[in-house]
Amino acid sequence: MRPGIRLGIDPGDARIGVARSDPSGFLATPVETVRRGKGDLKRIRQILREAGDDTVDGVLEVVMGLPRSLSGGEGPAATKTREFAVRLAASVAPVGVRLVDERLTTVSAEAMLRERGTKGAQRRAVVDQAAAVLILQHALDTERATGLPPGELVPSTEEPDV
Repeated sequence: MRPGIRLGIDPGDARIGVARSDPSGFLATPVETVRRGKGDLKRIRQILREAGDDTVDGVLEVVMGLPRSLSGGEGPAATKTREFAVRLAASVAPVGVRLVDERLTTVSAEAMLRERGTKGAQRRAVVDQAAAVLILQHALDTERATGLPPGELVPSTEEPDV
C-alpha cells in the first residue's frame, strides 16, 4: 500500500462530494460538498492544499468515481465525468487523478443514510460526501488487496481551467 493522503471525488451535475483518506491510506472520511460550476476546481485545489498541509505535494492522488452502467458500459454521464477529470487533472497537477468504477455508490450512500435516519433535505446535503467516501474507501481497499493503484490514471495534458 502506497502511503499518502488521497482525495475522493463524486462528481455530479449540481454538486461534487469530497472525501479524504488518512495518511496511511486506511480510512476514508467525508470532507464537504462543493457546488458544481464556476470556482469548483479552485475549491478542490484549496481542499487539496489543506489536506496536504498547504502543499498539493502532501496528497498522493485524487480518486474520482466514473459512472458506468450495470453492464459496465459508459454513457453520457461517464463522458462528462471523463471531461471533468481531464480538467481536474490539469488543475491539480502534479497530483495524479484516477478514475474508478462507481456503480451504485450513490444508491448505496442513500440507503446507508436512510438506515441511519437521515431525513430528506439533510440527506441530499450529505449524500454526495457519503458517495465520495464509498468511492475512496473501495479504492483504498482494492489497493490494499491487490497492491496496485486503483482504476485508470487520467492524463493532465490540458492547461489548467481556473
